[in-house]
Amino acid sequence: MPQPVQPVRVDHSKLAAAVRALAMDGVEKAKSGHPGLPMGAADVATVLFTRFLKYDAAAPDWPDRDRFVLSAGHGSMLLYSLLYLIGSPGMTVDELKRFRQLDSKTPGHPEHFMTPGIETTTGPLGQGLATSVGMAIAERMLAAEFGPGISDHHTYVLCSDGDLMEGVSQEAIALAGHLKLSRLVVLHDDNGISIDGPLSLADSVDQPMRFESCGWRSERIDGHDPEAIAAAIERARASDRPSFIACRTTIGFGAPKKAGTSKAHGEPLGAEELAGAKAAIGWTAAPFEVPDDILSAWREAGRRGASERDAWNARAAAMDEAPKRDLGRRMKWELPEALDGAVAELKARLISKPESIATRKASELALEAITAAMPELLLGSADLTPSNNTRTKAAREIAPGAFSGRYIHYGIREHGMCAAMNGIALHGGYRPAGATFLVFSDYARPSMRIAALSGIPAIYVFTHDSIGLGEDGPTHQPVEHLAALRSMPNLRVFRPADAVETLECWQLALQRTDGPSLLALTRQNLRPVRTEASAGNGCAAGAYEVLAAENAAATIFASGSEVEIALDGAKLLAERGIPARVVSVPSLDLFLAQPEETRRAIIGTAPIRMAVEAAVRFGWDAVIGDRGLFVGMTGFGASAPYKELYRHFGITAEAVADGVARSHNQRNA
Repeated sequence: MPQPVQPVRVDHSKLAAAVRALAMDGVEKAKSGHPGLPMGAADVATVLFTRFLKYDAAAPDWPDRDRFVLSAGHGSMLLYSLLYLIGSPGMTVDELKRFRQLDSKTPGHPEHFMTPGIETTTGPLGQGLATSVGMAIAERMLAAEFGPGISDHHTYVLCSDGDLMEGVSQEAIALAGHLKLSRLVVLHDDNGISIDGPLSLADSVDQPMRFESCGWRSERIDGHDPEAIAAAIERARASDRPSFIACRTTIGFGAPKKAGTSKAHGEPLGAEELAGAKAAIGWTAAPFEVPDDILSAWREAGRRGASERDAWNARAAAMDEAPKRDLGRRMKWELPEALDGAVAELKARLISKPESIATRKASELALEAITAAMPELLLGSADLTPSNNTRTKAAREIAPGAFSGRYIHYGIREHGMCAAMNGIALHGGYRPAGATFLVFSDYARPSMRIAALSGIPAIYVFTHDSIGLGEDGPTHQPVEHLAALRSMPNLRVFRPADAVETLECWQLALQRTDGPSLLALTRQNLRPVRTEASAGNGCAAGAYEVLAAENAAATIFASGSEVEIALDGAKLLAERGIPARVVSVPSLDLFLAQPEETRRAIIGTAPIRMAVEAAVRFGWDAVIGDRGLFVGMTGFGASAPYKELYRHFGITAEAVADGVARSHNQRNA
């Protein structure tokens, strides 16, 4: 295990004062922000960064660095000040002065995609803590696969009282404790203050006892005593369990009137209070200036991981060629060369021997082929493995002390699962795919939004995608969820209609590296839609014609399980002498992102447009227009066998044909 570096030569109080002063200056200049946490947690962060963190500021993406996650993202000036002080690329004094300004590297909350050195986007409380669990999982998995010479680092989290009150924190710490993620260390800024006032207004949880009950090692310390902080971190690093350190601090440390109050939390100190705070910590430098000796000491701390990085580079270069290439490819999210061949082989088999199966089962078939070619695909489920069909025959689960598997049992923790997936992907080395029922995406949405915002290529396998799940009833039947998820920017939603489309949607999801993808899959069996071989990926444009019609009077658009209903409706229309095209839309949002020329060609010129989906209409008007016809849901579902439900709600081939015929007859009256 790497040894902690020795304390730098400049006195700790001066190093911490630099962090406090820069944070105060940034918030004051912006006239906006949260000075209290940086002022209170500066001692904890200074000890961590100058004595323990294995980090080379010149290479913020070095794979074996320690990760530092500021889960309390509202205290972002703490992190920006630290990055400037250690010499992180691009973090300049000018950027500190541009705190919370458009296109700065110092936005209101840390954003991974904007600022080098930010390990994950944080701000929504609890997300950073939950994401860090995924990072710790990935670190142990890489060590199990490639050896401790390649993966041997810690994940440190600085969290707030608010992080610990969010429900996702319980999901995260329970999973981490169960897996005994001993390389995970959580430092709690235990200041006892929330926005409304004292924490005691709303919370009386004994947090160390709570963590211990989840299998963590925990302790309480004085968060302003550097030696106590260092000793606690030493004990955490030696533990065989994840560690929680409650660091008792004073929010707004040094502020004459606001220290220890909610007034220090989320507003600038003001000129008088700022001056008093700087006097209290002995800081005399001008705003945004750091004395040379203090800055030099900080920059030295930022370089202290360079020798560790050089040694790691040498070990990585000495690896055998095959694992070295594999690791390098995976850390860049590049797909294996064998993947396209595996997909093509399975597609040919599905077309030559078509069968009616649920798309969740088709997904299982796809995963058997994909995982054989893509060892980094890390599957899992929130306690619905037999229903989600996400565990392949060869997959072994990870377990405490056994991290060589490729399957995670997340437990009934949808939110924590999706946050951990973010951490796994951000850490590098694995592509996570996690599963639950589509209706439970509501539980996971905040973590999914972070993935979409940050461009994280997580994959969600959400089954039981409509009233087609049947008897479980309206609590489990998603009707508004497809529309809600499609409305999230940068989340790509796939709803395939058969086994071939399911395979192609998996291929598209894996090819995507700039954001998350979701596969909405059926419980019920579906007839094959694609029965003829074709070059390329038919779903690549998000929509394509599955039934042509000369001089078509109507085009019927459908997704997933309703494509076969649309095809049957078109057949009935043909019997009435009304020609109709059918377009499968496996990804509405991907289709709408296509160039206008592509969209026009697929939509066609038929005067009548109809969409068919066992969900609400919202979103489909972009294709069919506000006067287009829609066959689908207008309210919640019900409990009954699924075929009966489709008839009850009028999602049938007869309803499709009757709707188009009425419109056609009216037009020709």
